[in-house]
Amino acid sequence: MVDDCEVFALIRRMPAAAPDLDQLFAALADPTRRAILTMLLEDDMAVSDVAAPFAMSLAAISKHLGILADAGLISQERRGRLRWCKLEPGSLRAATTWMQGFGQFDPIDLDDFERFLEAEFADPASSL
Repeated sequence: MVDDCEVFALIRRMPAAAPDLDQLFAALADPTRRAILTMLLEDDMAVSDVAAPFAMSLAAISKHLGILADAGLISQERRGRLRWCKLEPGSLRAATTWMQGFGQFDPIDLDDFERFLEAEFADPASSL
């Protein structure tokens, strides 16, 4: 088991999030964009079909799609007069790898930590 000091030392040594991760997490922060990604899990969709379930303008949906595309989460292509959106699941690989780094630590049991502190700072005279 890794002690708490080692955990904090490991976290300090972890590289800071790369700018592309910042952009990816910013894109994922919006619930509308997450809903769009969920829809695109099923299949590629035309922009008008993506917009249909939302109570917002096509321009607003297009802005959301632009943010998703800039983050690499989707790609867009023209097919005739329509613009189609496709999920790019590989773009989540860097974020997944980064987040898995945190899974290697055992959770800190605060109750155990409290008992440890009480034992460390107990008045030696009270145990007599």
